[in-house]
Amino acid sequence: MKKLLALLLLASFASGALAQEKLTQDTLQCHIVGFNFATIFPSKGGSFGTLPDGTRSNLGTMYGLYKMPYLNFGINAIYKYKSNWLVTLDGDFLFGSDNLKSREERMTHLFTAESTIIGTNGTDAVVTCYNRGFIVRGGFGKVFRLSRKNPNSGIMLKLSGGWIQQQTVFFKNEVEAPQIDNEYEHLYDHQRMGGILTESVGYWFMSNKLNLVNFYVAFELSESWMNSTRTYTIDDLMGLRGKDQSRYFDLTYTIKFCWMFPLKGKTAYDYYYY
Repeated sequence: MKKLLALLLLASFASGALAQEKLTQDTLQCHIVGFNFATIFPSKGGSFGTLPDGTRSNLGTMYGLYKMPYLNFGINAIYKYKSNWLVTLDGDFLFGSDNLKSREERMTHLFTAESTIIGTNGTDAVVTCYNRGFIVRGGFGKVFRLSRKNPNSGIMLKLSGGWIQQQTVFFKNEVEAPQIDNEYEHLYDHQRMGGILTESVGYWFMSNKLNLVNFYVAFELSESWMNSTRTYTIDDLMGLRGKDQSRYFDLTYTIKFCWMFPLKGKTAYDYYYY
């Protein structure tokens, strides 16, 4: 009887040790919704426009057009596999704060000698010029765990690609300025579309208790290739009056923080072994 009891205790101890070993290796598989905030820095040296004659200038690039940095808000849809592979779909909204560079030199015929745009009542229309844009990207990534105690956290590498659109948006006070309203605004807004490729590296953290402490921080490098969508563009600084046929390449750096909300699933420390 004593021998049988000893064997049962030994088997129980071995089973518990094996369960504890598996406990540190299990990972979470689930859908995740994330909300991100980022700061974007266009690169001066890595951004250029190629004119039809082959010459290059950065006056029309995102670096040349807008003061930096500008901001990004977005939403992320993520599926995380037990292998820590990620499939992602991101939507981002880009915006700045009255940040169009050299606006008077770009639209010389709209501004007076006092650097104002006159409205219909003869007073300053107080026009402000913002950049706006959006990005839609799909991609994949991988989380490389750093600790056996939390196999769902670690270094994140991600590659994604998609579509980008950006342009200048003009806001006025209550004074009407028909010279820059409606369709006339399209002459100066530098609207462009094209493809974008993004490489990300960062730290991914998911709590073992699936509470609200789930996030990642990342540094992103993005390359975008855009062309004008307008049939006629006016930019006196660029010497442009007509169709903008330049091809634009923009290199941007982004520092991003994303707060994540897992929709379902269990972590390793919620499993029980018998």
